Amino acid sequence: MAGGHFSRGTFQWRPFHVIVGLIFLAGLIVTVLRFTGGLGTVTNLDDNNPWGLWIGFDLLCGVALAAGGYVTSAACYIFGLKRYHTAVRPAILTAFLGYALVVLALHYDVGRFWRLPYPIFVSQGTTSVLFEVGLCVFLYLTVLFLEFSPAALEWLGWKKVRALVVKLTLVLTIFGVILSTLHQSSLGALYLIAPSKLHPLWYSGYLPVYFFVSSIFAGMSMVIFESSLSHRFLHRKMDERHIRESHDVAFGFGKAASFLMISYLGIKLVGLAMDNTWQYLASSWGGWFLLELIGFVALPAFLFAVAVRDRNLKLLRFSAVLSVLGLILNRFNISLIAFNWHLPAAERYFPSWMEIVLSIFIVTLGVAAYRFACIRMPILYDHPDYS
Repeated sequence: MAGGHFSRGTFQWRPFHVIVGLIFLAGLIVTVLRFTGGLGTVTNLDDNNPWGLWIGFDLLCGVALAAGGYVTSAACYIFGLKRYHTAVRPAILTAFLGYALVVLALHYDVGRFWRLPYPIFVSQGTTSVLFEVGLCVFLYLTVLFLEFSPAALEWLGWKKVRALVVKLTLVLTIFGVILSTLHQSSLGALYLIAPSKLHPLWYSGYLPVYFFVSSIFAGMSMVIFESSLSHRFLHRKMDERHIRESHDVAFGFGKAASFLMISYLGIKLVGLAMDNTWQYLASSWGGWFLLELIGFVALPAFLFAVAVRDRNLKLLRFSAVLSVLGLILNRFNISLIAFNWHLPAAERYFPSWMEIVLSIFIVTLGVAAYRFACIRMPILYDHPDYS
């Protein structure tokens, strides 16, 4: 095979392989330190800040950015928008890897990874929001595995099993949408218990609604972003149909994301009015809050609209990147930056370099797995035996 992959026992080292290899090495070293020395060895977590970067980024951002899976499959199989069919498998793969890596990251945070299934199968705390999140993520990861499996089964040549799974497509899609609606909103509900810790501009009884709505346009933006990367680096693995239809998919999602982001802004204004927190806008925190809303929600919403009107693909992709960064900033504000905002600077949490290295390691693992799947499986093209 060409392109720097295995070919008759040979392997060509390329910058991608070297960089990934170094990140994997650093990640494995931090992993050993984490599970031999405990949280205190590798993190800056304490009693005031028990949840840090691994929750704020790896979990909250990871789950939201993986929402493209249920959004795309719902658009195609529930709402009948068949023009999005070519985007389903890449979106499902991104979502499956995203949720799998969220579970992996939780192992680092929880520590006793062998007890991760304990709250679901042994001692259920059914009144806990965390129980609902854990159960939904567990079930949805199973759904994503089944939704992704036809591509792997086509690669393996298991036609009968593949035919059985395909018959479940609509049921799996509906179940996935229900589960995603529940746990996307419940992640926001986790912070309802901390009104004295989270800054009033970000704390609201509408947090579950904010998290759910933002996950939809973030998922759409991630599909556009992932599509642009596939065009840039995996173009040779795409067939003519995927290349031809991918631009229409991107513009369709860009248009929908623009409407949703404007709606999100309206909901946020309603929340400010209902919570009567207008006075905080005049503070330095207010400036930071407005930067998030105007610079990373209103601006990309406007740019999405302009890009769709002018059929400007570069502007559309830039808007998608801005939207993804805005989602990350929002989750960081809620879980890290505006959390414990009243504490002195010396007592505020800031992640250690090893926490950052481990997060980079997990993201790189996802990128490498996505590349592996797209190169070897019918993700960006239709398998000739099933088209």
